[in-house]
Amino acid sequence: MALSKETTNVPGSKFTTAALAAALAALLGPASAQGIYTCTDAKGRRLTADRPIIDCIDREQFELSSGGLPRRKIGPSLTAAERAAEEDRARKLDEERIRVNEEKKREKALVTRYPNRGVHDNEREAALALVDNVTAAAHRRTVELLGQRKFLEGEVEFYKYEPSRTPPKLKHQIDEVDVQLAAQKRFVTEQDVEKVRVNARFDEELSRLKLLWAQDGVVPATTVARVSASTATRPASAARTAR
Repeated sequence: MALSKETTNVPGSKFTTAALAAALAALLGPASAQGIYTCTDAKGRRLTADRPIIDCIDREQFELSSGGLPRRKIGPSLTAAERAAEEDRARKLDEERIRVNEEKKREKALVTRYPNRGVHDNEREAALALVDNVTAAAHRRTVELLGQRKFLEGEVEFYKYEPSRTPPKLKHQIDEVDVQLAAQKRFVTEQDVEKVRVNARFDEELSRLKLLWAQDGVVPATTVARVSASTATRPASAARTAR
């Protein structure tokens, strides 16, 4: 079947001749000549041809079997800008899908690591204890340095009437102790900040875990503890009532 004489290019179309040719080539398949193609163009004309219709390249057209039954629908061909937009949309969908999958993996790992509130609380306490131990060591070192400085100040007392005779080595030792004292003070401040950071991390994790535990039907450890305590005291109360 030959092309309908109405299947001419639409004036003012956004497709160039080269673009039309390329789009038509994409639509044509090995069996394109075996079907019947039909569409309604921009002017409302019903067109029919034995191959994809150029005048309907920007709209839907349908391929019919030789018996006139619908075989498939051919979507409108896209311009370069439209194809780029479609590819960008698909890329963003893929990125979002990957992000969601990664988030699910992180959540699964988090619940595996902390199956209940008690495990999470224990790890928080261990992390804070580590910071406290490091801070305590810094305080002990500070006390040692203060003792050294006091001793050195006592040595300087011998030269208080003749400061110019103070040995340079003694002055250097005092300066070195002062530098170390300042470093220990900064370190203790950093550990205070670290403790705040650790608590903030565990607080954030706990918020997420509460939702995940609720989804899995996990009973919080604190609830279990309250129930256990209540059960443990009930017999004694009953005994008192009996007396």
